[in-house]
Amino acid sequence: MRPLEPPIRPLSTLHREFEEIPRSHAVSFLSAFEGQPRGFWGSRDRWFAWAGVLGRIRVPHDGAQDRFDLVRSTAARILEASGQGSRAEPERGRLRFFGGFSFLGTGSRDSGWERFASADFVLPRFVLEGEADRTRLLAMDLETAGVDESAVDALVARLRGAPQPSRARPAPEACWKSVEDPGAHRRWKAAVRRALERVEDGTIRKVVLARTFDVAFEREVNTLESLSFLRHENRRAHVYFVEPAPGRVFMGASPEVLAHLEGGRFQATAVAGSIRRGATPEEDSELARRLLTSRKDGIEHRLTAQEMVEVLEPRLLRMEVEDTPRVLKLARIQHLETAIRGLAGPGEDILSLVRSLHPTPAVCGRPRAAAQELIREAEPFDRGWYAAPMGWFDSEGDGTFVPALRATVGGATRWRLFAGAGIVAGSDPEAEWEETGLKFEPALRALSGGAASNR
Repeated sequence: MRPLEPPIRPLSTLHREFEEIPRSHAVSFLSAFEGQPRGFWGSRDRWFAWAGVLGRIRVPHDGAQDRFDLVRSTAARILEASGQGSRAEPERGRLRFFGGFSFLGTGSRDSGWERFASADFVLPRFVLEGEADRTRLLAMDLETAGVDESAVDALVARLRGAPQPSRARPAPEACWKSVEDPGAHRRWKAAVRRALERVEDGTIRKVVLARTFDVAFEREVNTLESLSFLRHENRRAHVYFVEPAPGRVFMGASPEVLAHLEGGRFQATAVAGSIRRGATPEEDSELARRLLTSRKDGIEHRLTAQEMVEVLEPRLLRMEVEDTPRVLKLARIQHLETAIRGLAGPGEDILSLVRSLHPTPAVCGRPRAAAQELIREAEPFDRGWYAAPMGWFDSEGDGTFVPALRATVGGATRWRLFAGAGIVAGSDPEAEWEETGLKFEPALRALSGGAASNR
């Protein structure tokens, strides 16, 4: 399979800006493109909804070439052929590719990932972008055909006429059953004990082991409603949604930033160490204090932050790292978080920085090679795109990527959820089992909301 499906002629573009289309209408936009590749990316007040395929970069699971470099070079050829390279006129706007990578870049053992390549990035026909109170629509087509302005007018009318969803979201009802192997708990404890043996003999210092949770719903999940629930309940997270082929969806809400680059300014967050949220403000503060003083969580977090700094040091100028971690409070869990900032060095772009960072100790372990080997041995499933870089890059080499966490993949009534935990000296198998159970909740609640909407 060739990794390139690009437009080979110049592009025609059309921009529209609005103030009256609210950000909640990203779902209305996506619903207009059912049956086509589509996706969403958003954090707080900045988001993108995209649909249709004008150009596509798909790298197969053969491991023959460096997939990060291949994505970069192929995108450059697409942009050059389209007349929208890095020196394109500013008023024409930047073109963005949306997509992600698989965790390992090798072939998948699981049928659930058959629609997901080692890398898959789409240059969409339509992008709806929101930031604060501004909404912007970009429509593209080959210059020979031109943008169908009547279709754009119809899309805008649909968005303006869509009802504003209620801010209140009812708690999703339990309408699912577990189809998990009853031996999963036993295998998890054995895997954690094996990891602790490797920690004790010095082979590894940390490894992130993941587990899956398979569920079947009574009714088909409305995936766009699930996306609405994810955004509503995880406002501080980075919400992603991709449907590369009809009926097969990967989505989640990641707590951390793997790499963000804008105008040469770089940002990332090291996130590791977890504890639940409290039922009252007082309990919540006490749990945060325990997290900050936990020896086990402190070790786990330092290993993650230290390796990210070591990797980034030769690639960034004037790097700044917070002296002590802070507590990141999400809907149902709290994490230790350290911010890393700097200026990108000569020759660096978002893809080169992502390539150097992935996989971080937050999703793999330290040393990286030994941790990857143990993951292959201990996990009886394929991670696919779980814990891999997910995001976008543009014609200037800027972009944002997160590790695809709090994730689920599936379609219709059958879904698989993923969650992981960092295993270091002092880890307890039962406590790590409970922590991963807590990490399933964002995706499980979102899927439940999507299924409940089909009553």
